[in-house]
Amino acid sequence: MHSWFSAQTSYSVLPDRRLLKPRSGVFLRAFLGGLLGALVIASVFAPAYASVRTKAKIALIMDYESGQILFERDGQRPMAPASMSKLMTIAILFDMIQNGELTLDTKFSVSEAAWRRGQGTGESKMWVLVGDEIALRDLLRGIIIQSGNDAAQVVAENIAGSEEAFAKLMNSKAAAWGLTQSTFANATGMPDPNQKMSARDLALLTRKIIHDYPGLYPIFAEAEFTWSNITQANRNPLLKSFDGADGMKTGHTEESGYGLVGTAFKDGQRRIIVLNGLESAQSRSREATRLMEQAFDLFDHRIFFTAGTRVGEADVFMGRVDKIGLVVHSEISFLTARTALDQASGEIVYQAPLRAPIDEGEQVAVLRISMPGQEAVEFPLYAEETVREVGFFAKIGFGLRSLLTPPDSDEVDG
Repeated sequence: MHSWFSAQTSYSVLPDRRLLKPRSGVFLRAFLGGLLGALVIASVFAPAYASVRTKAKIALIMDYESGQILFERDGQRPMAPASMSKLMTIAILFDMIQNGELTLDTKFSVSEAAWRRGQGTGESKMWVLVGDEIALRDLLRGIIIQSGNDAAQVVAENIAGSEEAFAKLMNSKAAAWGLTQSTFANATGMPDPNQKMSARDLALLTRKIIHDYPGLYPIFAEAEFTWSNITQANRNPLLKSFDGADGMKTGHTEESGYGLVGTAFKDGQRRIIVLNGLESAQSRSREATRLMEQAFDLFDHRIFFTAGTRVGEADVFMGRVDKIGLVVHSEISFLTARTALDQASGEIVYQAPLRAPIDEGEQVAVLRISMPGQEAVEFPLYAEETVREVGFFAKIGFGLRSLLTPPDSDEVDG
């Protein structure tokens, strides 16, 4: 994140609500008020989606800090999430630990049903053994690192009595956490008509986990975990292929294809990506790296002006000074495509000349910022200082000069 503004600021003078033809040849509307207000822009400009390339049928890029979706392809359609939905199971466990309902040392017993799940083929597993008492710190690693369906069933049964009951808890939490495009039927992500999540909800859930549980989140970056004398590597390929990656979760079933939720922190910014519907683990690895690279390379958050910055100045009439500084009260920043940011332009628009007296902090102008292919956005500009009105005899002098000055030939009625 860095401060930047490339454009030469221009000044457009708009007296008496009439239009003047600026040197650029572009007509500007008179300032009539009704401004957006000073704020940090997070989603005013739509990013340039066409520049993102991926083979994934479903894909999404989210900025972590703002929650802004920078790119999406079918990102709000509920899909089969496979083991990516284990993020919901994990989030519930993290929440219960943080609330004091559980601790990392809490032990859960392994039922025969959970053990048998670990003996089957075609499912990822932690290799739990029937009758074992396993600490939650280990079960979490079995779910996060090894994607163990058996471990997920163990925690579901111990917390809610059954996986079905735990799914009801998942649905309740989803509603409370604003995951409006998600429904759950199990703790594992195994195929079920009622096990659906959108890429958007997966990104929102990832953002919540990172933000709300910073003490537990680092488990996602652990490279491997050993249980029952079997060492399994973390299934997230981004941990090895992308510098700064530290989460989150892969998924695969025949119905969903190969998918991944990933996140990385680089150059002071964090991005979250989601993709699904790929044909192989190798394709998933390539596309995850490719999409994460684009998440940082194609988009940026740039600060144009910090709060209190003097943006320019305006002409003053009947004042004890001829010009007054114009400042912004809040930071003005944009998160969008780098190509749009590189071509941004700005201009100051006000009814000129400003007539004294003017109070410090009074809104007297707007800053209009434009980017290619986007509607311009306006921000209020405020007087940097108080300007007092001139005395009686100075007013007479102004009046005489006004009578002797011919009208501007460029004026047109508006």
